[in-house]
Amino acid sequence: MSNYFIRPPESKEEWKNYFIFRWELLRKPLGMSKESLEDDLEDSSYHLMGIDDENNVIASGRVHFNNNNQAQIRYMAVKDSYKRKGIGSEIVTKLEDYASSKGAKKMVLNARENALIFYLSLGYSEKGPYLSDTGIPHSKMEKDLT
Repeated sequence: MSNYFIRPPESKEEWKNYFIFRWELLRKPLGMSKESLEDDLEDSSYHLMGIDDENNVIASGRVHFNNNNQAQIRYMAVKDSYKRKGIGSEIVTKLEDYASSKGAKKMVLNARENALIFYLSLGYSEKGPYLSDTGIPHSKMEKDLT
């Protein structure tokens, strides 16, 4: 397996590749347009990407604040060939640490059904269904950061 690094996108090219990766893994398979990829919280969010030793994006994740005490993870994705290697867990932990350092006491997210076990293994609890703009079933999940 290649080495990988997790860090925020830095250059204009990295931002472009990061957003394309998110779309290709999360939206394109659902027939959604590239325009559906970004929201109005991008500039105020903290973004992380996993990159391999050839500078290819292999993972993504973002956190934003819903209020002073609650942060939300969105756009988590890991390239299939890199799943189950700890990359997703590392990104979630880094997003939690960032949010906690900025005052968040609780983390929330909306998980696709195929990711429930992953988030449960990281200490999240399922709180009920969530109606996503993707049209596929999600569950509301949360975790205390204190």
